[in-house]
Amino acid sequence: MSSCCTPDGSCGTGAGATAVADSTATAYRVSGMSCGHCKSAITASVSALDGVLSVDVDVDGGLVTVTTAADPDDAAIAAAIDDAGYELTGRAA
Repeated sequence: MSSCCTPDGSCGTGAGATAVADSTATAYRVSGMSCGHCKSAITASVSALDGVLSVDVDVDGGLVTVTTAADPDDAAIAAAIDDAGYELTGRAA
């Protein structure tokens, strides 16, 4: 049975993405998000990075959770979010 859900219970956004036992979910605080377009833009930009399995965007909470196959590349994720027009302000506690 196949599932698009990640180990932390969020749904994956990449076509054909599969959760692996060794994946890492990292939450980031992002400023400037206010609508569904924001969610779509960030999801598309971050999902394009190598090693990203899924992206979950919580617009209301100002959080972006990125699930990666290995340790996340914070600089690459920050650049992808910046390219989408938003600002990564740090990891969420």
